[in-house]
Amino acid sequence: MPEPTDERRHEPGDEQLWGESWYFDFASATADLGGYVRLGLYPNLGVAWYWAYLVGDEIGLLTVRHHEVRLPRGGTLELREDGLWSAIHCETPHDHWSVGLEAFALALDEPTDAYHDERGHHVPLGFDLEWEAVAAPYDYPGVTRYEQSCRVTGEILVGTERISFDGPGQRDHSWGVRDWWRFGWLWTSGALDDGTRFHAAHIALPGGNAYTPGYLVDDAGVLEPITSFAVDTTIDAARDDLPLETRMDLGGIEMTCRPVPHGYAPVRLDAPDGRVSRFPRALCTFTTPAGDGRSGVGWTEWNQPPAP
Repeated sequence: MPEPTDERRHEPGDEQLWGESWYFDFASATADLGGYVRLGLYPNLGVAWYWAYLVGDEIGLLTVRHHEVRLPRGGTLELREDGLWSAIHCETPHDHWSVGLEAFALALDEPTDAYHDERGHHVPLGFDLEWEAVAAPYDYPGVTRYEQSCRVTGEILVGTERISFDGPGQRDHSWGVRDWWRFGWLWTSGALDDGTRFHAAHIALPGGNAYTPGYLVDDAGVLEPITSFAVDTTIDAARDDLPLETRMDLGGIEMTCRPVPHGYAPVRLDAPDGRVSRFPRALCTFTTPAGDGRSGVGWTEWNQPPAP
């Protein structure tokens, strides 16, 4: 189990790509609205990365992406830049986090514009959201990272519209060297309609091996690690390799993961040495075979590094 002090910022290593990140995502039970926030600190590059994305069947895609934000001072996770204010705060370790945002988001007509010119119009965007744990945190074996299934409540502001939100979500915290441009991976989390929560990752390693941490949480909040996670993804080559669906075997539970049409929220990742990765994230639905009959919602990401 991670310690309560692990919720705080950590002393950085010496590596150029040493970083520390906090992720928060949320999805409505009907998959008509969802979003995520990520704060990544890169002290040896002298910058922070900040992402806040919102997708909805009536909203489309709203993006807040800043890759040259000043590092927050002291031990805080508060950012203040032109057109951006965000405060991420641990209210109770391993139990309750809050995320506040006031920013101008960019509305994109086509999600793959995020990989290219990112042209759109600006829309005021605000989050006043709370992540409350529904199970204990899951500590990744052998690395400095943990995940937690949550319930998310609060308000979202889009222009002059105020939207109340209550739905499942996920948060994670990690620190160490992360080379986005070396390994491909799939990360997923969600909530099924019988109360089951799940998370898993499939990280490609040299030699054809894979690192596959993950867990299941039952409707009573009991967490059990999974022993295997296999994936098979179909992509749309005509739309910058956006994933169309992924068939998963998550610890013996078969699921099909499909991004909803309005759910793509991708990010372009530029390395200091010029390499470029595509990082499609998407609000997804999950379905099990007819004999099982469960369905659910959540978020999935596919890191697509450049070819060797």
